[in-house]
Parts: sequence; C-alpha cells; structure tokens
Amino acid sequence: MSNEGKMNLLNFADPKIKMLHVTWFAFFLSFVVWFSHAPLMVFIKEAFDLTSAQVKALLILNVALTIPARIVVGILVDKYGPRIIYSSLLIISSFICLGFAMAQSFEQLALFRFLLGFVGAGFVIGIRLVGEWFPAKQVGIAEGIYGGWGNFGSAAAAMSLPTLAYAFGGDDGWRYALACTGILAGLYGIFFYIAARNTPKGSTYFKPKKSGGLEVTSWKDFYFYLFMNIPMYIALAVLAWKLSPTGVNLFTTETMYIMWASLLVLFFIQVNSIWRVNKENLTHGVPNIEKYEFKQVAILDVAYFVTFGSELAVVSMLPLFFLETFDGLDPVKAGLLASGFAFMNLVARPTGGWFSDKFGRRKSLMILVGGLAVGYAILSQVDGGWFIPLAVMATMLCSFFVQAGEGAVFAIVPLVKRRMTGQIAGMAGAYGNVGAVTYLTVLSFVDYSTFFLVISGSALFIFIATMFLNEPKGHMAEVNEDGTVELIDVN
Repeated sequence: MSNEGKMNLLNFADPKIKMLHVTWFAFFLSFVVWFSHAPLMVFIKEAFDLTSAQVKALLILNVALTIPARIVVGILVDKYGPRIIYSSLLIISSFICLGFAMAQSFEQLALFRFLLGFVGAGFVIGIRLVGEWFPAKQVGIAEGIYGGWGNFGSAAAAMSLPTLAYAFGGDDGWRYALACTGILAGLYGIFFYIAARNTPKGSTYFKPKKSGGLEVTSWKDFYFYLFMNIPMYIALAVLAWKLSPTGVNLFTTETMYIMWASLLVLFFIQVNSIWRVNKENLTHGVPNIEKYEFKQVAILDVAYFVTFGSELAVVSMLPLFFLETFDGLDPVKAGLLASGFAFMNLVARPTGGWFSDKFGRRKSLMILVGGLAVGYAILSQVDGGWFIPLAVMATMLCSFFVQAGEGAVFAIVPLVKRRMTGQIAGMAGAYGNVGAVTYLTVLSFVDYSTFFLVISGSALFIFIATMFLNEPKGHMAEVNEDGTVELIDVN
C-alpha cells in the first residue's frame, strides 16, 4: 500500500489487506443469512400456504430488530472488541437461521425472522475493525470495499439460493438451502475468531469510559443526542403499527398499544443510561483536547438516512415499479432490470470512500448527496413513454450516487471519536433503517413519482445539513487505560 490511498487487494502478505478480506466476507455472510428468505419466499409461501399479508409481515419483521440491534451491537463492539462480537453474532445467527429453516408454522417463521434482524447489525462491527487497521488516508476506500462487497451478500443469496433449493429437490429443498447458509455462517464465525485481531500488533484498542450510550462533551450535545434518539423509536412504533390490524394483521390493536407503551418505557430507560454515562462529563467538564461536536454524528446519521434508507426502500419497490410502468415486461425481466440498483454497490461504495480520501470528507459527501437528489428527481419523471434502456441508465446513475454517498458517510465515521466508532456506526446504521421505514411508509400513501420526489426533496435538506459538517483534520485524542493521552492522525 502507498500513502496515496492505493492498495493492492491481492497482497495477502499485508496484514491490513488480509484483515479487510476476512472482515468483508463476514459481512457478506451476514447479509446472505439476513436476506436468505427473500429469493426463497415463493417456496415458503407455498409450503405454509401463506397469505399476502403474512408474507408482508415476514418482510417487515426481518428489519424490525435491526434498528435497536445496531445500537446495542455498537455498544458491545466498543466494549469487547470486534473479534469476539462478530464471531458471536455469526454463530448465534447460524442457530436462528437453522430454526427458521426447520419452522413448522407461520408463528415460528415470524419469530425466527424477527430474531434474524439481529444479524443485520453485523455491518457495525466491521466498520470499527476496518477503522482500526487502516490509516486515515486509506480508511475511506477500505470501508467502501468492506461495505460494498458485504452488501453484495443479498444479491448473492438471490442468485444462488433458488438454484440450491432446486438442487436439493423435493418439498424441503428450500429448507436445506437455508440451512446451508446458517451452517456456513456458524463455521465462519469460528474461523473469524481464529483469524481476526482487533488491532494491528502494538496498537491500542481504545474503549469508552462507560457503556450504555455515547459520551458527549456539552449540555447542548447531551440534549441534541437525546433528540436524535427519538426518530428511532418512532420508526419502531410505525413498524408495530404496520403489523397491527391496520397493516398486515399479525397481532391485535391491544398488542400494538402494549408495544408502544414498552417503547416509551425503553426510551426513558435509555435516557437514564445516557445520563449515567455522561453525568461526570457534564458536571465536571472535559479537557478541550478530548472534546468533539455531536453534530458530526447527527449529520452522518441523517446522511445515511437518505442514502442507505432510500436504497433499502427503492430495492424493495423497484421491480414492481418497472413492471407497472412499462408494458410488455414480465416479473423476471422487471427483476433483472431492477437488480442493477443493488449491483452498483460493488463499485459505487468503494468509489465514494475513495472520493472522500482523495478530495475531502465534507466536499465529497455534499457532492454525492446533491447528485442523489438530482438522480431521484430524474427517476420521478420516468413513465411508460421512456425508452427502457434510458430508464435503466437513469436508475444506475441514481444508484451510483446513493451508494457512493454511503461510502462517503462511513469514510468519516471512524474519524469522529475512535473509542466510540462502534456506537457511532451503530447509530448511523440504525438511521439507515429508519430512513427505509420512513420512505416505505410514504410510498404506501403516494404514487411512484411523488415517492421519488420526496426522497429528492429530503436529500436537498440533508445536502444543506452537510454544509455544517466539520472537515476532520489534525488529530483526535484518546486516553489510554493508564491515563496517558494518545493522538491519532485523522488527515
């Protein structure tokens, strides 16, 4: 590797490169397991004679747990290190996946699908690990490669699992295909524990002083942090509403009210936990060298809301959009045309990280979010009169800015405060899911054109927010366990 951000991905003799490959494949497998049900849903629906409402319930349940899981896993990875947390996540999720494969009723399917939302938090772990291994000048492209190839796991599952199910044959072929993904994840979890290391040899793994929430350094940031937690609870409340009789009718209205009350209680428990973590800082103050501005975290949160949030939402509806917009398309062709949106991850996300390394963190994020706004504005104009290849090109262009923007967001995350990288990544990642819930809820009330315009409009608002992002420069200060201060270069 050179200091200019270039890297030889085939140089396995370089410990950083080896660790990058070990880590992105862990994320890849977590996405294979997380989205393993989607390409096999036709088999599952037939086996259990599911209604359309029950299928929708499974799709919602698959993402419901991911919002709180990313917060919790972020806390755990900062405290215990990526090695043990990633290996544990893969091993635990392998058993949950096997439970889903062996389910004998819709209720069992629903339970295990809900629990599998936990594996979606795997993304957070690798962000901290890659940030530990790569210097600031290379961290953007490294995080982009990690995210891009990891996200490709959902596409890999879609391409391989139906074929595997047919290969096993019989009515239970889909079960064996699902079981294979679970077994592979479990075995790789063991390998990950053996092969991975939290930091390069001789480096310190900095941990938060207390667990239970982000450390902030002023009263203003404390209240700002509390406010930024509210949208996550609102998103979970909306998910509960979607599972009630108003939506897919998985449970009763009374159950929905109980869940809302539980979320309110959990919010106040979290507020208490955040206060416990920050009480000393707020009452006695923090040395200037250790201070950071929480607005950095908040801007990255909302940027991921519009980038990854819109990606999740659009990937969910794009095949149907093509099918209903253009005459003569069948579901297979519509799915193939829409698949390009997700495939762009392989190139776009690393490119966004590289832009951030090369041209500056704030400038790159502003350009990419602005391009995203333009891209969705163009998609809002697509109708049946468009030449189909031109519509696909517009989709791919928009997709590039969306996923490059994701890469640019997580090029900055490790440069805010090293010892809290897991929690910062967890909060940003959770906001991505909040964005998906928000945009899909909007879609349930409007047409496709308005849906794309809403995303475009929200992106313009967030473009303005990115103007207030501070360009990371100089050094961040971290305190060793012996009380000595270590400066980490962020240029």
